[in-house]
Amino acid sequence: VSSHLIFSLDASSGQAGREDLNPAALYPWRQRSSGGLSRVKRDWIIPPIRVLENSKQVPENLVQIKSDKIFTGEVIYKLEGPGVDQDPKDLFEIDDKTGWIRSMIPLDREKYRSFTLKAFALSPSGERLENPSTIEIVVLDQNDNRPNFSQKEFAGSVYEFSVPGTSVMSVTATDADDPTTDNAILSYSIIGQESIPPLRINKTMFGINNETGAIYTRDVGLDWEVVKGFRLKLQVADMSGMGLTSLANAVIHVTDINNNPPRFSPDLYTMSAVENKIDFVIGWVNATDNDEPGTGNWETKYTIAKGNPSRNFAIRTDPVTNEGILSVVKALDYESQEVYTLTLTVENVNPLSIKAPKNPVSSATVVVTVVNENEAPRFIKDPIEILVPESVDPGTVLASNIAYDPDNAKLKYDILRDPEGWLIINHETGEIAARKPFNVLSPHVKNNIYNAVIRVTDTDAGGISTTASLVITLWETNDFLPQLFPLMGTVCSESGRKASGLFLTAVDEDLPPHAEPFTFHLQDINVSANWTIIQVNETHAVLRPLVELETGEYGVTVLVTDSGTPSLSAYAQVNVTVCPCGKDGECKTEAAAIFGTRVGVSFIALLVIMASIALLLLLLLLAVAVGNCRRHHMKKGEGLLVGDSDEDIRDNVLNYDEQGGGEEDEVRHYNTLQLAEPSSGDIPLRKDYPDNLPSPSYPRKPPADPTDIEDFINDGLEAADHDPNIPPYDTALIYDYEGDGSLAGSLSSIASASSDGDQDYDYLNDWGPRFKKLANMYDPR
Repeated sequence: VSSHLIFSLDASSGQAGREDLNPAALYPWRQRSSGGLSRVKRDWIIPPIRVLENSKQVPENLVQIKSDKIFTGEVIYKLEGPGVDQDPKDLFEIDDKTGWIRSMIPLDREKYRSFTLKAFALSPSGERLENPSTIEIVVLDQNDNRPNFSQKEFAGSVYEFSVPGTSVMSVTATDADDPTTDNAILSYSIIGQESIPPLRINKTMFGINNETGAIYTRDVGLDWEVVKGFRLKLQVADMSGMGLTSLANAVIHVTDINNNPPRFSPDLYTMSAVENKIDFVIGWVNATDNDEPGTGNWETKYTIAKGNPSRNFAIRTDPVTNEGILSVVKALDYESQEVYTLTLTVENVNPLSIKAPKNPVSSATVVVTVVNENEAPRFIKDPIEILVPESVDPGTVLASNIAYDPDNAKLKYDILRDPEGWLIINHETGEIAARKPFNVLSPHVKNNIYNAVIRVTDTDAGGISTTASLVITLWETNDFLPQLFPLMGTVCSESGRKASGLFLTAVDEDLPPHAEPFTFHLQDINVSANWTIIQVNETHAVLRPLVELETGEYGVTVLVTDSGTPSLSAYAQVNVTVCPCGKDGECKTEAAAIFGTRVGVSFIALLVIMASIALLLLLLLLAVAVGNCRRHHMKKGEGLLVGDSDEDIRDNVLNYDEQGGGEEDEVRHYNTLQLAEPSSGDIPLRKDYPDNLPSPSYPRKPPADPTDIEDFINDGLEAADHDPNIPPYDTALIYDYEGDGSLAGSLSSIASASSDGDQDYDYLNDWGPRFKKLANMYDPR
């Protein structure tokens, strides 16, 4: 077997055919014939053609292929496949006449490990003489690639005081050569060691597995406080360490463990703190730790172990400097304690390692001196709460001993806010007393609570003041009498009417439970014989006659009592008008009472009778008015109704299109001037006059001259002012006087100042037939 040509065996016979093969040629299409008959044998199994990579002898003949068939013409050989006519092209070629396959350029196994080609035998005309045959070319590896580490520098860590054999890290490398050959078998080694900081440790501290690249500790003595790390120089070589090599670095950090407890330095401190201040720093304490700064092994926790029973002090750690910051979180009192002795302890955030020395916890002593200052007075309670009855007697002491001064200074007391002026305070002792009774109905009392503000000031230099709220809860008392209402009304004279009666109630200015329910009683025995009072509910009762009473006015004395503790009672006289009532229970007039008896006059007949009487009265009034009319002096030739007064407008004829307008309406209003009387029953009596006073007589007759209207009105006003049975002063009094603004003059002055004989009415004949009759009536002839 040569390096370029490998012979094969006949696949069908299993025997070597050396006598039939040319060592420089292959016969892929060999066949044999026997007995005149021919049969096709299997093709030769052509072994792969092996080509060494990076060969410098190019072009290089690799193998020659031939066909063993006998042709009458020429045979042409062709080659196809990757490396020939497919990418990568032009790596191989074949001589079409001789069948030699050649490599054209040096091959690289790391790019192309093998090629599979197809060989053809063709006639000159291009006819395929044989089936295509497969030829495989394999590229043989050379150790032309160095191994490479996966990183230029590897990083790892190991805890200090680790025992020998402790795994630290692993390094890796690769080789592009054929892994099935020695060209890719790698070997690792440590060829150098340097401590960080340098020259701290000289002995070899680490080893490496030459096959796997695993780095491990070889010796004891790793101490973070001595050495912080190591830099190793690594080497990897192929061919089991005998071939090509490469270098890399490995940095191994020594990791700190908490094997050094913190220690106070120094262990005695003196500080001062001003009393009555909070949340301020009074000093710093320091502790040292040899472990790695910035880690939990170095960070400290400070504790106040002794001397802080009231928790006036607190300590925290400065995260940057690791110092302890001592501060006051609860105000100190110089008068209570002048000096505090604190005991502090310190430890790490992380627990100590089992490899740490067994030393006691470090402690320090801090002596804190309290600095005295002028303190403000203090109230014993804020707010000051007081519960008193609203009807407290003036001068009653409400509170005392309300404040004190920590420095025992003399105090001065004031009232800053007292909107109702109910309080008085002793400026020296602070004793608070009632100036006058309280009133729960005050607008400054909300939910029975009255608020005031008290100030106390010390007499030391600077005069520091303090204020406190005074909250007075008023306990309501029964201090208002119930008032009966109404004090007048009407009832039916018939005792048998069930609905007949006067409903009574009461008004009490007290709040519950000192107001309703009310109770009503009749105190006079004589009155009780004719009247009774029946309780309806908690606030109302009804007053009824027991017997049939004559019509008229009756005074009934009623006692009303509230439900307060103690209860209060009040007497009141109720003016009751007894009158006959209709079917609806309302009082009737005398005429209605008469006609409403058993005579049997119907309602329609009553209306007819009343209308007839009204008509007769109207006719009578007209007759009297015509007979009493006097005439004014008139000049002949002037119009009718023309007088001497400038206000008369008798020469004008006024047309009115509305009912009730004109002079006739004015005469009616002018001559019926009177004060409108109030209706009885539901109008409250005036409180400035005693009960049961008769009403004064009002002026009923209108004045004859309009100039007397003012006097007439003044008389009516005076009578109304002294009438206890009408509304109060601010109620409007209604008059029927129309006023003096009408365009038509008053008719009351028609011919009222002269006799009939002084007038001449001849000019009325010129006004037409309707006025002739009027002229004849006044004709003196």
